[in-house]
Amino acid sequence: LSSALADVAYLRSVLPSTTEDAFFDYLATLDASEVTVSAVPEGSVVFARVPFLQVKGPLLVVQLLETMLLCLVNYASLVATNAARFRLLAGPDMKLMEIGLRRAQGPDGALSASKYSYIGGFDCTSNVLAGKLYGIPVRGTIAHSFIMSFTSLEEVQPRELLPLAGGEPVDLPALAKSLLQWVCELLQTPPEKTNRGELAAFVSYAISFPHDFQGLLDTYCVRRSGLPNFCAVALALHQLGYRAIGVRLDSGDLAQQSKEIRRVLRACGAHFQVPWFETIPIAVSNDISEQSLEEFSREGSEIDMIGVGTNLVTCPLQPSLGCVYKLVEVNGSPCMKLTEDEEKMTIPGIKTIYRLYDAAGHPFMDLMALEEEPLPSAGQELAIRVLGRLGETSKVVPTTVEPLHRTYFRDGQVCEPLPSLPEVRSHAQVSLSLLSPAHRRLHEPQPYPVAVTERLHNLLTELRQATQ
Repeated sequence: LSSALADVAYLRSVLPSTTEDAFFDYLATLDASEVTVSAVPEGSVVFARVPFLQVKGPLLVVQLLETMLLCLVNYASLVATNAARFRLLAGPDMKLMEIGLRRAQGPDGALSASKYSYIGGFDCTSNVLAGKLYGIPVRGTIAHSFIMSFTSLEEVQPRELLPLAGGEPVDLPALAKSLLQWVCELLQTPPEKTNRGELAAFVSYAISFPHDFQGLLDTYCVRRSGLPNFCAVALALHQLGYRAIGVRLDSGDLAQQSKEIRRVLRACGAHFQVPWFETIPIAVSNDISEQSLEEFSREGSEIDMIGVGTNLVTCPLQPSLGCVYKLVEVNGSPCMKLTEDEEKMTIPGIKTIYRLYDAAGHPFMDLMALEEEPLPSAGQELAIRVLGRLGETSKVVPTTVEPLHRTYFRDGQVCEPLPSLPEVRSHAQVSLSLLSPAHRRLHEPQPYPVAVTERLHNLLTELRQATQ
């Protein structure tokens, strides 16, 4: 209550002095219990012109909710959509890691980006706070600065590592140094060209995290230094019973380098009789975009994990989503915004939204009907008008009809169980998978039709004529 009174006092200080006291008295006792909120389930695919949120209540209250609701859904939906595009390009088997924290619009934007990129199909995040708050799997890799902080093997402390099966501790720097000679001979690269500071960093990391050792290969030179140093340390760990978990590239021609690295890993695995070596995962980063993923697919690669940051969290292809919040009925009377641009014209009346499916199980159309209209039946021929072609009537026969909206808030209470984040993520992936390939493709997709019933079209026509 004290917070509400403080808010009202602030509004008194900034609103015109002629504002009536009754307005501030009303704000102090504002009650949202008369508001009803219906929406498509979180994680659903929603198409343009389809209302995914419906709010009913006293006019002043629902107007006050406008900015808050749009703020909550616009960026979240934008990032989830952007993430889904990356997932569609990467395919179902590629691991995708969100690494956009340093480029996001502040900590709130970063947390939202981590959460909603996970919903959109990413597997993990480098944002540890997002992992703590939302339970998103957290992943990361060794840093360039860590590697550059070492200059020689003498700096490695501690130096010994216990074998996994037990026994006497082993001097890991010495073992890795000796194995490096053999690796360089196999790769036909001079040992003196390898950076000993990099080797020291790899060894130090391996001693600290023997079950999670990974190498960042491009601090100096991948072929002459990073790769041989990594192989030497990974082979040393293998002799003690441990397995390296991966390598990362952060510059250069990532697809081509991944293929070269895979050849070296296979050669080392065969030469040193370590079969798992050839399957060591290869991760890449470095300003990855949709175009990058298309190039990886076109050129072929050995990449297993992709870290995406800037081009995921800042959504440069479409910096804002542009969802709008419009009045469609007041005091029981339908209303609409009328413009010469049909795309910006609102659809009047309280509506029920249906998704129509074909015999293959793909959605082929979303249909808006007035709330009081009967539920369309599966197998029944429907007369509809497609937005953008309202002048002509079409006939469709859906195999399945799915009402999209659920009521989540009524009488001051949440009335529908809210799904967990993993459930939302799973629902999003299922929703995407149900789309037909023609609608799902990212380049020149077949437009997804949104239609209105004849009855709703008649109402729309009546209101247009009444305002002319």
